[in-house]
Amino acid sequence: MATRKRLSPQESRLAALEAARGLLIETGPQSVTLKAVSGRIGRTHANLLHHFGSAAGLQKALAGHLAETVCSTIADAVRASRAGLGSPREVVDLAFDAFDKEGAGALASWMILTGNEDALTPIVEAIHKLVDEIAPEEATHEGNAAQVHEETLALVLMAMGDALIGNALSRSLGLPPTAARDRAERMLVRSLDLVTQPD
Repeated sequence: MATRKRLSPQESRLAALEAARGLLIETGPQSVTLKAVSGRIGRTHANLLHHFGSAAGLQKALAGHLAETVCSTIADAVRASRAGLGSPREVVDLAFDAFDKEGAGALASWMILTGNEDALTPIVEAIHKLVDEIAPEEATHEGNAAQVHEETLALVLMAMGDALIGNALSRSLGLPPTAARDRAERMLVRSLDLVTQPD
């Protein structure tokens, strides 16, 4: 008879979040329930209640987990771009993919529609932290810092909108499916040029 491996509380929580992320990507945010996640990882419903308190708590933790993972990846891409090892397009693609392929856009929409708007706080906080962390030293000047924040806001809103209706809207306007990404790339290139220009 096989015995189930005993996980530490941190390992159990991470396994649940990874299972929730898989469900989100595969079948959408409505499938991220305590029952579905517990079934996927072979844990009890009570075990997940202990870690998250409720389905809303699980969704909020998932939002935070997604945001941290995605922002860490984006930060690495920005640093690589500055070092000449990457490009602004890679940063744009990572941001857009986070909301589309990784499910953050669908999760955010679902949480808003179900009245769980405070679950978006981890996403907002992680993005704010990311911007403060990757903004170049030149952006500490008040005007440049504000511009970096505005461009980040625009990038995130474009990525979110593209995840939700980008394909249909681009098609109806006779634009290529990458139109929003192309526009975001041009915006980011201009923004990076401005904040790194000497006075």
